Formats: sequence, C-alpha cells, structure tokens
Amino acid sequence: MEAYVIFKDLAIIIIFAKAFGILARKCKAPQVVGEIIAGLLIGSSVLGLVQQTDFLVEMAEIGVVLLMFSAGLETNLKDLMKTGPIALLIACAGVFVPLLCGTLLYMGYYGAAPWGSEEFYTAVFFGVIMTATSVSITVQSLKEMGKLKEKVGTTIVSAAIIDDVIGILVLTFVIGLKNPDSDPGKVVISTAVFFVLAFVLGIILYRVFKILDNRYPHTRRIPIISLALCFFFAYAAEKYFGIADITGAYVAGIILCSIKDSSYIDEKMEVSSYMIFGPIFFASIGIKTNIDNLSGDILLFSLCFVAVALIGKIVGCGLMAKLCKFRTIDSVKIGVGMMTRGEVALIVAQKGLSVGLLTPIYFTSVILLIIVSSILTPIILKVLYAKDEKQIGAKCG
Repeated sequence: MEAYVIFKDLAIIIIFAKAFGILARKCKAPQVVGEIIAGLLIGSSVLGLVQQTDFLVEMAEIGVVLLMFSAGLETNLKDLMKTGPIALLIACAGVFVPLLCGTLLYMGYYGAAPWGSEEFYTAVFFGVIMTATSVSITVQSLKEMGKLKEKVGTTIVSAAIIDDVIGILVLTFVIGLKNPDSDPGKVVISTAVFFVLAFVLGIILYRVFKILDNRYPHTRRIPIISLALCFFFAYAAEKYFGIADITGAYVAGIILCSIKDSSYIDEKMEVSSYMIFGPIFFASIGIKTNIDNLSGDILLFSLCFVAVALIGKIVGCGLMAKLCKFRTIDSVKIGVGMMTRGEVALIVAQKGLSVGLLTPIYFTSVILLIIVSSILTPIILKVLYAKDEKQIGAKCG
C-alpha cells in the first residue's frame, strides 16, 4: 500500500467521526456512539471506504493509551484510596459472574463437555472473554457528562483496572491448564512485581515532577515529559510484566494526578486525543467489524453471547456495589459502566486464536459484543444520570 493512502483514510475517519459525533450529540447520545457507528459505516462491512491496516491499529492503540492516561490524571487520589477495597470486591464479582455465565452459555448451546477436554477449555475461554472490561468508552462518556471525578466514576475506573488484571490472571490459568508449558505462577508474580515497582517508582517520580512543576510552572516541557512517562509505563507494562498497556498508562496518570499542573497536562493531552487519536480509536471498533461470513447459527450464538456478557457484568458488579451500600441507581450505573468491552477483549480473543482455544468464526461474536456494549453503555449511562438528577431535583423541589 502506498504511504500516502493513509492520509486519505485519516481524512475520511476524522470527517465521518466528527459528523456522526455531532449527530449523536444532537440526538442526546454521547459522541463516542456516533464515532463507533461512523467506523462501522466506512468499514468493510458497509461502504468499504477505509480498510483496517497496521497503521490504524497502532494509531488506535495510542488513542486508548492517551485516554487512559487522561483518566489517571483526572483521578482524585484520595477518592481512589477510599474506593480501592470496594473496587476490588466489585472487580472480583465482575470477573466471577461473567466467567461462570460464559462457560455455562457455551455448554448449554453446544452441550456439556467433560473436565479436561478440548471443548471444556473452549467453554471456559468464552467465559474468560466475558470477564474483560474496557473502561475507555465509559471514561469518555463520564467525561462528557462531567461525572468522571465523582465517587461512582472513580469506582468504575478503579474496578475496571483491577478487573483487567484479574482477567489476565484468569486467562493465564486457563491457558496453563490447557498447555503445561505455560507458567501461571510466573504471571501472578510478575503482576505483583509490576504494582510494587510502580508504587515505589511512582513516589520517586511524583517528587521529581513536583520539583519540576514548582520550578517551571505551566510550561510545555511538563506535559511533554509527562507524555513520555505515559508511553514508557504503557510499554513497560506490556513488555516486561505482561499487563495491558492501558493499565500502565493509567498508573502513569495516577502518579501525576496530585501535582499542581495535572489539569494543565490533561488539557494539553486532550488536544491531540480529541483531534485525531480519540476519533481513530472509537471509529476503529466499527472499521474492524466484518460480518460477511456470519451464518444463522453463529449469529444466534453471538446474540446470546452478547446478552449474557452484558447482563453478567451488570448483575455481578451491580449486586456487589449494592452490597457495598451504594444506592440502587448508583449500583446500576456501576454495573452498566463495567459492561463495555474493547481492546482487552480483543487481546484475549487474539490470544485464544493463537493457542487454539477459539476458532476465527467466533471472533465475530467478540466484535459484536464490543460494538453493542460500546453503543449501549454511553446511552444507558446518560439515561440513568438524567433520571437520577431528575429525582434529586424533584426531592429538592
């Protein structure tokens, strides 16, 4: 492919994403919904204007990394510490319930499989896919509504990060059961080492940035160095510890969230994310969808898969939030906020393909889950917040 073709692709993505983003906002829906639909429209499934390329995949990855770095910067560290234990409980429920539901769904649809058989590991793997949470779309939706820094928003982000770590551990154990050559214990240790090192290094880096911030307040060198830190943590998390790069980016944001110029850094990050990387990431979800080989049987299974995956997260996370004494409507918000799937689900599915736990035809189920959850989550969240504000207004009146 000629190098200059990427400029045509970028032009189409940005124009369609912005146009449909504006249209979605006029329809009282979050912009990300419009951007995802735009990607579906210009992708190979409909108009075929833009094809998925390695370049777009990498640009989309930068987009989600920047989005999670921004989420870390906007986090209130005191609130995070308060919601940490609760977020852990919610994350555990958000992994266990979908894992169980996904396994039972596959066995119920295709028949029970004996322990240790190939079919059994495949069934469990479908449950593993359901455990993944992609908080990036929820983060963007909460940011648009100005709710990201509230207790519910902080709890969702914290629980999602923990959820992904637990999900990766579960994935490793499942692969370990199927393949004796893998070492699940090693992954547990490497994950623990990552967070210990991140904590120690984070204290040091916070103090360094605090000195720089006091000496060079409100200067562009601070956001530039911060961006380098974001990319380094994203790289190190994946390369050396086997943890999702978005987790590393979020941790980098957490390290810097308490310095004076954290909002200034976020403001500078927002420009590039809003202009190019964000639209590419959300549009890429639609672009990579291909429904050409979808049969009736696979479609029916995919619809059941999507329904069970969404309900499993709402039930697991929502009930645990209620047990942790959240209001009922806030518990539902948390459950809904945790039901989005995206890059982590794709990573898990790709891993399943590589080790023989998933056949290519079922990748459509994962893509459909990502599309549906990415569109429904922002809409439902907006409805829930509007209803909550209306009830509060009525009580005050």
